[in-house]
Amino acid sequence: MDKPNRLLLLSELRVRDTAYNVSLSRSLLTWKRRASSPVYHPFRPSVCHRVPVSEIISVREEQSGSRQTDESSWKKIKEGSGQDCRQAFTVSYVERCQQHRWRCAAVTFTCPDGGLCQSWVGAIAEQLAAITSRPRRLLIYINPYGGKRQGGRVYEQKVAPLFAQAAISTHVIVTEHANHARDHLRTDAELKKYDGVVCVGGDGMFSEIVHGLIWRTQMDSSLDPNSPDETLTSCSLRIGIIPAGSTDCICFATVGTNDPVTSALHIIVGDSQPMDVCSIHHNNTFLRYSVSLLGYGFYGDVLTDSERKRWMGPVRYDFSGLKMFLTHHYYEGTVSYLPARGVVGTPRDAARCRSGCVVCQHNGPKPSERAEKYETDDCGETIRGKFLAINAASMSCACPRSPKGLSPAAHLADGTTDLILVRKCSRFDFLRHLLRHTNKEDQFDLNFVEVHRVVRFRFMPRHCQSDSDLELDLLENGKRQIFGQICRDHPACGCAPAYSSWNCDGEILTHTAIDVRVHCRLIKLFARGIEESCDAHPYRGKPKFVF
Repeated sequence: MDKPNRLLLLSELRVRDTAYNVSLSRSLLTWKRRASSPVYHPFRPSVCHRVPVSEIISVREEQSGSRQTDESSWKKIKEGSGQDCRQAFTVSYVERCQQHRWRCAAVTFTCPDGGLCQSWVGAIAEQLAAITSRPRRLLIYINPYGGKRQGGRVYEQKVAPLFAQAAISTHVIVTEHANHARDHLRTDAELKKYDGVVCVGGDGMFSEIVHGLIWRTQMDSSLDPNSPDETLTSCSLRIGIIPAGSTDCICFATVGTNDPVTSALHIIVGDSQPMDVCSIHHNNTFLRYSVSLLGYGFYGDVLTDSERKRWMGPVRYDFSGLKMFLTHHYYEGTVSYLPARGVVGTPRDAARCRSGCVVCQHNGPKPSERAEKYETDDCGETIRGKFLAINAASMSCACPRSPKGLSPAAHLADGTTDLILVRKCSRFDFLRHLLRHTNKEDQFDLNFVEVHRVVRFRFMPRHCQSDSDLELDLLENGKRQIFGQICRDHPACGCAPAYSSWNCDGEILTHTAIDVRVHCRLIKLFARGIEESCDAHPYRGKPKFVF
């Protein structure tokens, strides 16, 4: 078996009018500027570029008369240099920028003869073809209505050219109504023809893909999604997210930026990031899946109120957030949970879930152990009380407004969720808690806030007397509905609502009594997690100075 660092090619090539020693191994493409003088200069730096083969986008042989379109002059063949364009080839590759952004850079090498040029093009192409993790065929859903209605433009102008350059074939479907993508994945999509599914839109579009793909996988495996104790089958196809929505929290928390080009490049290089998914049931009936935030109380009330004000646009979330903060509703209920045992890490760790996370690797799925625990009816521990908010964060839930997120130390693929309980407190104390989402203070270091890392939990509101509180409310006579609405919108009467609603990744659940279970690594994304920093990456694609 060949070693990854064994040289495949080594030649003296030129970039513009400068000579470089260029080498190719199975893992690395390197070009180092040759010294201009035979005299040794110990303090004169020699520019050296290194690019992992896994992050090369494409290689092409330049044809006679072709011109480069890249504006960076050092990447062009110098005009009028007398070089034959048929003896040049261009390599496109990933280059890291600030704030976790990637861009497609390019460098053109000029060879002394055509045969050497073809050898280089063939050798690089052969290495790229050997990367089996790269997708060749993608099923793409575009939401033309999400966010600022720019999904189609973002895909056509920024993403489609990159896919074409990487020789990825695509089948594009523009969704026409809500749940179009979900329903198509459930029944009509020929998934065996594709290497992945890509959504162009926001978190709502991603949720459609997740629900359709998980449901289809369970049906193909003859499993019952309505059983909360069923061990679900992980989806084989990876999911790509091209951010084009109003929030794009999932993309931000898994890549580190909401940039369509960066996400497209992660898809092209074939990155894979497993993710946990929570299933939500009520009385042995499946409700929804959640991958980020499941919130009752404050976040449920904000979503419910904002849905009545969609005419306000995105500002409705700020308005409803302020309104719900001032109304200051609390809710009584019982939370039962099964703590995560035998795992590394706690919700109050200083370390964060990053690319190659050791916590996620250690706390991987343990099917036999987990299945045995789920067979018991005892959820471990029980807490009763009055709560302003009950949140379950399966990831940090970081976003541009809250760079740390609701649970900064939550992990993407450790088989747990962080259960955050905010007990009844004063408005001032609750404001302190909310403000800590935006600064560096420990948001759990408050006496009215507690957090538990769990694998399963149940919630029962105090006033829950039937299968669905909200459905009962809808069945009440018109007079009670009218006065109930007045009480909810004008709490000065002193009549606090008996129940809230659940905010499930931006969608309202119609039941309050729920059973939530974490399914470890149920889906995979075209991502690698947030990298620590560009400077820490050993092969950034930018010049290195070697003395």
